[in-house]
Amino acid sequence: MVFTFGTTISYGILREPFSAAFDVAPIELSSAFALMLFAFFIGSGLVGVFGVRFPARGVLLVCTVVTGVLAPSLYFVDSIVGLAVVFVALGVALGTVVVMVASVVPRWFETRRGAATGLIFTGNGVGLFVLPPVWQHAIAEYGVRRGFLIVVAVTATAFLLVALVCRRPPWAEQSSASTGDIVGWLARLGRTRTFQLLFVGIALSFAWYQLLAGYAVDLFVARGFTDSGASTAFGLIGGFSIISRVGGGYLSDRMGSRRAFLASLVCVVLGTCLLFLSAVPGLLVAIFLLGLGLGGTATIYLPLIMSTFSPEKDTAIVGVFNVGGGIAALAMPPLGTASITYTGGFTLAILLTLVVTLGGLWTVAAGTTP
Repeated sequence: MVFTFGTTISYGILREPFSAAFDVAPIELSSAFALMLFAFFIGSGLVGVFGVRFPARGVLLVCTVVTGVLAPSLYFVDSIVGLAVVFVALGVALGTVVVMVASVVPRWFETRRGAATGLIFTGNGVGLFVLPPVWQHAIAEYGVRRGFLIVVAVTATAFLLVALVCRRPPWAEQSSASTGDIVGWLARLGRTRTFQLLFVGIALSFAWYQLLAGYAVDLFVARGFTDSGASTAFGLIGGFSIISRVGGGYLSDRMGSRRAFLASLVCVVLGTCLLFLSAVPGLLVAIFLLGLGLGGTATIYLPLIMSTFSPEKDTAIVGVFNVGGGIAALAMPPLGTASITYTGGFTLAILLTLVVTLGGLWTVAAGTTP
């Protein structure tokens, strides 16, 4: 899990060196990164929905092979189209690993599923903390192409280890539903008000961080941080999220997933408001609150949807909500980049982040009314 979100959310750090190496305008590159996020959520979501019929190990082995093949791919592309193809394929592979691990591992736990989910998602928090500076160091030390080769090859190795050990528990029956059965189930699910509101709410709960990731490093530099300090500060959001990834799972078991999830979004709202301040102490508090909110929303949404809908189609239900995240992700990176480019500041970008978060808070609250 360390190598999944950590890489996809590092696009704010990758944008400038990739733009220079491939002579591509930043706004075009932001579109390619948006396609990666879209594939991360949409592609992996569809794989999760229809991959519920296949053994987890088989799907994870395919992801391992795809990631390994992509590691040297930048030596063979020299255009924005080639980069987009690489990023889309990488996004599907990374996202599918998240869907498989996030949906299979909690099935092993009956009474403490929230805590178990929090522990497994700690890997994502570590990745969000470690991977941005790792990507920055690898590219600065070895260049774009070789740095990409090294990090993605290590990722493929980690995925191979996952594929060797990850499987559904013996008491969890393998789904025998046909494609027609799954499509029919999705159609029935999509007509319910609860699903409609949660689908939008979970998507917006992902979108605020996708939007923030596109401008956070530049914002911290503008506030007086050095380049390395800004990437570290952005990584700290993921680092602080480790606290709420573990604690959020326990809170979910004790106070209910709905209350814990909404509390996490409130932390995001407060942290986003503090980003309007230029003083370093205020920014540090913002980073801490955003980290708490990120870890909570990224972890507790699983117990939330699995307690709201039938857990029998575990991978499918996680996958379909990932599709919502992908729809939001398609717009977030270009939207953040464009708002900064055309206004020359960060006020509009921060305001958009706040609006997206408040939208997620309202729709999740409405969709899960006790």
